[in-house]
Amino acid sequence: MSYGTARRFRIPKSGSPKNSREEKILIQHAGELAALLTAIFWTITALAFEAASRKIGSLVVNLLRLIIGFIFLTVFAFFYRGYLFPTDATPHAWFYLSISGLIGFVIGDLCLFQAYVVIGARISMLLMAFAPPITALIGWAVLDETLSLKSWIGMALTISGIALVVLKRHTAEESNGGFRKVKFNYPVWGIFLGLGGAAGQAAGLVLSKVGMQGYDTFASTQIRIIAGIFGFIVLVTVMRSWKQVFQALNKVKPMLQLSLGSFFGPFLGVSFSLISIKYADTGIASTIMAIVPVLIIPPYMIIYKEKVTFKEVAGAVVAVSGVAMFFL
Repeated sequence: MSYGTARRFRIPKSGSPKNSREEKILIQHAGELAALLTAIFWTITALAFEAASRKIGSLVVNLLRLIIGFIFLTVFAFFYRGYLFPTDATPHAWFYLSISGLIGFVIGDLCLFQAYVVIGARISMLLMAFAPPITALIGWAVLDETLSLKSWIGMALTISGIALVVLKRHTAEESNGGFRKVKFNYPVWGIFLGLGGAAGQAAGLVLSKVGMQGYDTFASTQIRIIAGIFGFIVLVTVMRSWKQVFQALNKVKPMLQLSLGSFFGPFLGVSFSLISIKYADTGIASTIMAIVPVLIIPPYMIIYKEKVTFKEVAGAVVAVSGVAMFFL
């Protein structure tokens, strides 16, 4: 496959005498640092999109952020690959990656962004920790991939950590002296939306794997975004929401938040995640990138003045530990 005038990321050799000790450390751990930056970028994205979704609606945010993200990605792809658009993709890649975009971006992200509105970005991103276990289960059922004992333990840990946060027991008074029943800390509808987001992302990843088959990741993302934009155009048309879309374009603050999220998410988040797995062990990089549910707690407390209990912090840490079991 020709890459035209493609430019590649290059890391200088650590043995160069011109490099200081600090530079050598940065070079040796470039992948890990890129993974940490990816987690930070995704945290910023979640907070920005929550704020925008509360003001102009999740459907509008989904369409506009894909358009903005596609512009960023297309400019980058031209300098990285030498192509503005994925014209070198095979029909096989277009078919499966398009379905992946429809399921992942349209169904999955529509659920996720509405979950931002109902239960907030912090709990939504915690529920997204279900994505790796669901991906593993789909891969096991569809692609005949093997699930190790460690993977099953990771699933159990992830489920336990999330349950610790979203579930609570009735008090003795509420139980009227009987067994203490379990209830949800957050609206059930919001939790199901968050789980829908995780399921959509998982199914989208599996279909992406089938569609890519060695094809460039950035171009594959372009195809997925094109399909996602088309899906949301149809959805906005059916729901007669174009008025809200055009009204949102005139709202400065939500558009700034949306642009910020698009820059740090579909563009920088994707780019640095690829850099991380290129220069670091995939398992280590994936584990570092999965710490978003923990990273998002401090800024969420500062921005929204929300009190976070020790149990919620512990649940997030346990859930992230479960995700780590899939990669380490």
